[in-house]
Amino acid sequence: MSMASLLAKDAPPVRKIEVLPIRYPVSGFFKFFAKPERPAIFVKITCEDGTVGWGQSVPVQTWSYETLESATSALRDYLAPVLIGKNPTDFEGAHALMNKAISPSYSTGMPIAKAGIDLALHDIAGKLAGKSLPELWGRKPLEKIVLSWTVNVKTIAEVAPLMEQGRKLGYKHFNIKVAPDPKFDYELARTVRRLAPDCFLWADANGGYALTDALTVLPQLRDLGVNVMEQPLPPNRLSGLAAIKRQGALPILFDEGVVSVVDLEEFHKLDLLDGVAMKPARTAGLFDARRQVEYLERNTMMFLGSGLTDPDVSLAASLALYGAYRLKFPAALNGLQFLTGSWLKKPFVLEDGALRVPTGPGLGVEVDEEKVRRDSRD
Repeated sequence: MSMASLLAKDAPPVRKIEVLPIRYPVSGFFKFFAKPERPAIFVKITCEDGTVGWGQSVPVQTWSYETLESATSALRDYLAPVLIGKNPTDFEGAHALMNKAISPSYSTGMPIAKAGIDLALHDIAGKLAGKSLPELWGRKPLEKIVLSWTVNVKTIAEVAPLMEQGRKLGYKHFNIKVAPDPKFDYELARTVRRLAPDCFLWADANGGYALTDALTVLPQLRDLGVNVMEQPLPPNRLSGLAAIKRQGALPILFDEGVVSVVDLEEFHKLDLLDGVAMKPARTAGLFDARRQVEYLERNTMMFLGSGLTDPDVSLAASLALYGAYRLKFPAALNGLQFLTGSWLKKPFVLEDGALRVPTGPGLGVEVDEEKVRRDSRD
């Protein structure tokens, strides 16, 4: 179903937008969490008829420039005010207003903050139509999304126990955090492949290699059994990324560099990538994420499902997207691996290394509003 056809002209206008910061406790080591907490922001949008939609922004200051404080301020002071009185099902119009309120620089400005509003609008649209998001989009979704267990370790001795922990939960596929140390990465890949010979093995450098190292490392990782490489260089090293793509040692997936479909199209024209590790949290929400996935489909490029250690509502949105577009590879959605606690009335439950795609109206989850308000703090 086209984006424009989702517009309901008689939808009740937006009356109120509330912004509620939360901090999820973190368990275990993960490179992007300097503190044992994962900041997140619940966004509640209420329409004139009382219909409510929930969204979530998930800033990580060690991954992007957006912090809990900056995203909260952007939502409250700049993004929410421009949408009051507007049609909640006009996603294109909402993004145009948000992009005017906070303009792009290289790409979409404050996309993680904007995702919180986008998800809440999609939740409303689904509820008004009485449909899940895949149904709203006219797609038959997968029932479950198979997950990939993240292996992010400081020493090789930690690999086997960590993988066994994942196996006991039903995980059969693994993703590894690599860069900048090639020798460590070789041993990491070798160990994971030895312990899981049949897994889909996905390496993510988060832009951490220098070009000379990457050109040496990628063929070695391929020979050690790695299947794909995500973001080997920083996203603005275009000539280096072109050299890596020409080398052709591994399929190259972009992450940090693709925020909007415009970015994706330009990088594709320059022949820099083989696909995208998708994150609705990174793309200002589902409106542009869908456009990117459909671009990948049209051009027979790889579509992997990833996340920003998404909790609760943000996780529901990722599952809806990946289910609707029938993701073919295990998804690196590691919220349940690294986060404890939930602000949903019925938290997600892992089922043999997989999560069910929500089937209820909108995002298909029910937020425990009383708990959110009790625990919210700036």
